[in-house]
Amino acid sequence: MRRSLTTLAALLLSASAQAGSFSFADNPIVYFAVTDRFANGNPGNDHSYGRAADPQGGDVGSFHGGDIAGITQRLKAGYFKELGVNALWITAPYEQIHGWVVGGKQQFQHYAYHGYWALDYTTMDANMGTRDELREMIATAHAQGIRVLFDVVLNHPGYADLRTLAEYKVPVLWPGHDKAALRDYHSFIDYNNFEFKQWWGPDWVRAGLPGYSDGGKDDYTMQLAYLPDFRTESGKAVGLPPILQRKTDTRAVALPGTTVRGYLVHWLADWVREFGVDGFRADTVKHVEPASWLALRAAATEALQDWKTRHPEQKIDDAPFWMTGEAWGHGPERSSWFDAGFDSMINFDFQHRAGGDWKSIDGVYRQYAGLLAKRIGNEPHYDILSYISSHDTSLFPRDQLKHGLSALLLAPGGVQLFYGDESARQPGTAPIGDEQQATRSSMNWGSLDAATLAHARKLGQFRLRHPALARGEHRFINDKPYAFARVMDGDAVIAVPEAQGALSLKVHGVFADGTLLRDAYTNQTYIVKDGTVAVNAAGTALLEKAAP
Repeated sequence: MRRSLTTLAALLLSASAQAGSFSFADNPIVYFAVTDRFANGNPGNDHSYGRAADPQGGDVGSFHGGDIAGITQRLKAGYFKELGVNALWITAPYEQIHGWVVGGKQQFQHYAYHGYWALDYTTMDANMGTRDELREMIATAHAQGIRVLFDVVLNHPGYADLRTLAEYKVPVLWPGHDKAALRDYHSFIDYNNFEFKQWWGPDWVRAGLPGYSDGGKDDYTMQLAYLPDFRTESGKAVGLPPILQRKTDTRAVALPGTTVRGYLVHWLADWVREFGVDGFRADTVKHVEPASWLALRAAATEALQDWKTRHPEQKIDDAPFWMTGEAWGHGPERSSWFDAGFDSMINFDFQHRAGGDWKSIDGVYRQYAGLLAKRIGNEPHYDILSYISSHDTSLFPRDQLKHGLSALLLAPGGVQLFYGDESARQPGTAPIGDEQQATRSSMNWGSLDAATLAHARKLGQFRLRHPALARGEHRFINDKPYAFARVMDGDAVIAVPEAQGALSLKVHGVFADGTLLRDAYTNQTYIVKDGTVAVNAAGTALLEKAAP
């Protein structure tokens, strides 16, 4: 039976009070939604800027209609609250290039539905919705104690696509470009034309075009995937890029004496200052010099404090701005990126290890908990964000999702739930040369897997109540069935994933004799006697102190 949000909130508040006072940074539980693929709240914006369905490529790279209004609808329905998440990571809502580029092996029209090909950092992308809709979404999330994180890109803007070049009259196109198809697309762009200076301009990006410098040989100055590379390391003051000078609806204004880095930091921090964005997930971290990330962190921190001062009734708390970063291949160890403004780094290690048996997963848990214990005291900025599925790698096997969700939502450190893992969303088409597109299929609202979703909700709500899962000392309890404890000052839990039937668990040193325990998975209560608790498990056991 579905509990009301009021009942659920009361339960969470009661358990939270038992566990003590902890901050979001102690226990990040992040839900990542590719906005365009999640929920369509306003079909009227589906084809903004003339964006259309792909007649040949099966819409694998087209905009599917998801928007900010759709996320708000799901927030109001309590979807995220019932999952126990405390942060919502959305794809960048600012304006993307308007047209498409060639995807895969000339297989599909690839639009910027994912938010990684920016055109204008100061305006909303019309497919995503309006500024008022964004304001409502963030206010709705904050009212439920859920933070909002923006995906941001500091490394590159979007490609020079045919539609955007034509709309903003960059004179580098051959006649007939409006009829271009996948196989002849590039033949309509004059890549030898020096009028490309009217695009972003050589002071802004490296692009390997006439008048522009080529990409460099190191991580910071290379052109990633042939994208134009922002010259964030340059100390030269620049004006607005030419394409924004002719864009009548931009909110960008010239900032005298400002570098490329300064403009980008200013533009991104303005979203925080206006809307109260709580944090960023930073893309392609290792391709931008640390000084730029430090500048972004400082500006965003100041901007969020300013917003909270002006909107005391809308803030969740007084916690500072939070940043996590994606540096491809980063594992659980502390790296120098934590000295570049990041509270957390995405952990690429866990996905490959979450599918093992519980004996091997216990080794992972022990490793992570040991590493993360070092963050207390002299290393406060050190956490990881683990996942089992992502838009850049692969989806966890759909027939093993309950196992994967258990492994993830019981793991030390921060965790990131990818949209549809909780509902058994199936992969989409995987074009040759761009197989990751399969991870970004539309959310399966019409075919939610009820059992998987119920499992994810119980685990997520349990995790939200217990920062010990994220920060506690890891203690092995039992092999068959596998059981462990996670213990820290003010909080303790025991978990027995994939357990069934009558169990007898040694809990000495975790819970004292006479303690009334609750199994959050079944809502049954048990009393500790002689250092042992007898439990009747129904698939999983999640033991916590029962509310008084």
